[in-house]
Amino acid sequence: MFLKNVKFIKSSSKSSECPADSRHEFAFIGRSNVGKSSIINSLIQRKGLAKTSKTPGKTQLINHFLIDDIFYLVDLPGFGYSKLSKSESEKIKRISIDYITNRKNLTKLFLLIDIRHEPVKSDIDYINFLIEYNIQFDVIFTKVDKLKAEVVKKKFMNYKNFLIEKTYNQKYFLTSSSKKTGLDDLRNYLLSLTD
Repeated sequence: MFLKNVKFIKSSSKSSECPADSRHEFAFIGRSNVGKSSIINSLIQRKGLAKTSKTPGKTQLINHFLIDDIFYLVDLPGFGYSKLSKSESEKIKRISIDYITNRKNLTKLFLLIDIRHEPVKSDIDYINFLIEYNIQFDVIFTKVDKLKAEVVKKKFMNYKNFLIEKTYNQKYFLTSSSKKTGLDDLRNYLLSLTD
């Protein structure tokens, strides 16, 4: 049964250091402080397993969590955090890019986007990078509880129209880790990908 056994396996600084097995991996990427670790904790119903912080840039390595001994959830370092030095920012960016472009176990990449904002340059640049490297990805919109429903709908459609012009038809999830919105749909989707 999904979520019966969840454990942290390891942190890695490059794809070649990741777990040496053939299990499916579902990775989460997004701008710093978009809520990656919070979504992972809410998905697996474990507080604090993926480390969260109000300070952006907390995740700086590739973190693997083994789910029911079947597949991994992977928390990748965020991008676009301007308060890190340029060299630190580039180093963190290279870690994620190395994983995304070289990890053969990567079954699905989820790009997390904060629904409160219009498309921002760092998100657009990352989408363009994924398209250039032909990386298939789905989109998880976070923090939907912070806006009224009609505003969420409008912002979602703006993003969806923007993405449809540039890419294939991704799956989209409207989520809130604090209110547990959209998490059942996301869990069911992950399970469907492991069949």
